[in-house]
Amino acid sequence: MLDEPAEPRRARGVALIEVSREDLEIFGVEELESRIERLEAEIARTRSQLDRKKAGRAAADALFSLGKD
Repeated sequence: MLDEPAEPRRARGVALIEVSREDLEIFGVEELESRIERLEAEIARTRSQLDRKKAGRAAADALFSLGKD
């Protein structure tokens, strides 16, 4: 039995680029409102991840700067 080749991974940010190129004229009011809600949820998720990364970076910076004073 032959394994099918795995699909190549999409490059980072490709989904966002694809979404930004969609023709919004074809969407109705409810679809646009739903789209905004999903985009706002994604923004919140992204901000949360950014905050976690900044906190981790600040903790590492604080740890490695202890001996420099």
